[in-house]
Amino acid sequence: MFALPPLLHAAPFKVIDAGIHQTEDGPLIAPGTTFTPGEVVFFSCRLDGFQVSRDKKVSIQYEITAADPKGVPIIEAAAGKVDVELAPEDKGWKPKMRQSVLIPPLADSGIYKIRVSAKDTFAGAETSFEAPFEVRGRMVEPSETLAVRNFQFYRTEDDPKPLAVAAYRGGDTVWARFDITGYKFGPGNKRDVAYTVTVTSAEGRVLLAPGEPNADQGSSFYPMRYVPCTISLNLQKNLAPGEYTVFIRAEDRIGGQNSEWKQAFRVE
Repeated sequence: MFALPPLLHAAPFKVIDAGIHQTEDGPLIAPGTTFTPGEVVFFSCRLDGFQVSRDKKVSIQYEITAADPKGVPIIEAAAGKVDVELAPEDKGWKPKMRQSVLIPPLADSGIYKIRVSAKDTFAGAETSFEAPFEVRGRMVEPSETLAVRNFQFYRTEDDPKPLAVAAYRGGDTVWARFDITGYKFGPGNKRDVAYTVTVTSAEGRVLLAPGEPNADQGSSFYPMRYVPCTISLNLQKNLAPGEYTVFIRAEDRIGGQNSEWKQAFRVE
């Protein structure tokens, strides 16, 4: 079947009015705006310079992706197309694309990018655009092997600041938080990490023997680079003053790795 040729001498095919929003169709973010892990970022743009066929049709294919500072995708690519027939009152019409992007809950800090690429089917022209945005996440130092990072004692479960001196009294609850990183991934970014806790006195007496391992298992589109962990220990009221040690034994069941960590606290 004979196809009508597109109109000639169109303006260059390009992305216009592209930007990042904190709410859908809200204003563009101000310079210096940062996002946090778990937030949703909204992106929008328009296309200009596309060809309109002589029977007033538009045909465009596009794809929107988003990646972390290392170029690792954080969402599955969103593909779409624009196939419309323009009416006389559509003069000046330009297609608009929208995409929401969930920042991974444990995302690293850095500059992330949303990228849109489009192809004008009639003209064969292609264009693309990248919109950067900054994420400020928690600092967990990377490791090539299984490791415990950021071990800190706290006064309460939700205390935002760690104790400067890890000292408690009999009857208190010892809270500690740490991260496990450096484990290997299976297919589909599967992870299988476990750990046990042992607490001993300075003389080697066991206050808490290791029980069933605490496990974190799962898979995700975006690789979960570290596992945040929380432990608590209820101290007996008549516990003798002195130094006690928490031993963490971490296990990477996919990579076949083990790692140990110990940290002392005092009972006064």
